[in-house]
Amino acid sequence: MPALTNQPVDGARLWETLMRFAQIGGTEKGGVKRITLTDEDRRGRDLFRVLCEQAGCTVRVDSMGNMFARRAGRDPARLPVLMGSHLDSQPTGGKFDGALGVIAGLEVLRTLADLDIVTEAPIELVNWTDEEGCRFGRAMMGSAVWSGIQPEDKVKALTDGDGVSVAEGLAAIGYVGAQPCAAFPADAMFELHIEQGPILEAEGKPIGIVTGAQAQIWFEAEVTGQDSHAGTTPAIARHDALLATARIIEVVDAIMREDGDTNIADPGRGTVGRLAVFPNSPNVIPGRTKFNVEFRNPSDARIAAIATDFPQRAAACAAANGCTLTLTPVFRVPAQPFDADCVALVEQAAARLGYPARKMVSGAGHDAVYVATKIPTAMIFTPCKDGLSHNEAESVEQFEAEAGCQVLFEAVLARANRVL
Repeated sequence: MPALTNQPVDGARLWETLMRFAQIGGTEKGGVKRITLTDEDRRGRDLFRVLCEQAGCTVRVDSMGNMFARRAGRDPARLPVLMGSHLDSQPTGGKFDGALGVIAGLEVLRTLADLDIVTEAPIELVNWTDEEGCRFGRAMMGSAVWSGIQPEDKVKALTDGDGVSVAEGLAAIGYVGAQPCAAFPADAMFELHIEQGPILEAEGKPIGIVTGAQAQIWFEAEVTGQDSHAGTTPAIARHDALLATARIIEVVDAIMREDGDTNIADPGRGTVGRLAVFPNSPNVIPGRTKFNVEFRNPSDARIAAIATDFPQRAAACAAANGCTLTLTPVFRVPAQPFDADCVALVEQAAARLGYPARKMVSGAGHDAVYVATKIPTAMIFTPCKDGLSHNEAESVEQFEAEAGCQVLFEAVLARANRVL
């Protein structure tokens, strides 16, 4: 798919750098384990800093460890145009989730340097801290604090399974910056990301023009029954917390499918992705479980209905099995539209470059969703094979990564040079 611009990014260099970062925390199955605030995360951050400085940028770090690489513009009074994503991964993550957006942003900076282009506005590339949320249980952590959605002191007090706090993790890797973590004046932000779903691949389109993100609601759940001997407790006397949990999980699935289950574009999502069973012995009826539940939908009204409906149906499942349910809302995120002018720049770039594209709503949460509450924001999606992500087999083609980077380049350049 040839680009029609006379200012092409270096697709080979982009790919080589993606593969270089993939070695940091690389797994035997070809994925990446670069969990936030670990030594692997530190190594990725250190390399990011070096490469950005080599591209002529100055790098600063805020108090949540968010990293900002700044390339000066012609007019120092202009607000910067941001771009970026995250370098942390899931425990069994892929090479491209998050990393593509950061490294493509680096390629934009390198291309500007190669071509000796000075934009009117400064450009800043961001590596947000802990987008994945797998270690401390809060996704998009760095951008949430930056956007004022989560208070920094409470986020820094969160602990992982070993009792290590966010504050301790940041200090351990040496990434507690002097700059306060708070939204600063900026002109816009663009985030490139793999789709993490099957729609673009199924339609043969290399570019997704993301118009916004779904609403979400997350719960922490605990079912309490009674642990007892598996061999001596008859059915009538059982208070099986795991059985009640299984039936609650069926409710989650049923609610999701009420919004359709026959088309890849059906909007409903409902998931239980973490489950702990106590006492977790093979010959003891489980007396307690703890798990997380999340629902996503493009409609705020639908999420509002689920927020009322699901607790009632889940509590009924627990009661029917002689158990009790404690359900605690963790957070609720409204549907977030992206800025129409920024979205238009992405659409215009794809059209000018000759890339087939389609407008779409993001099913996943991204740092851009929180940033959009403060400044004009848009996202660009590229396909991933079989729609698979959060998996070591996650894969994209080199030309797809290059196409996404080229659209990012064009959109950022247009925004940074726009006439005020």
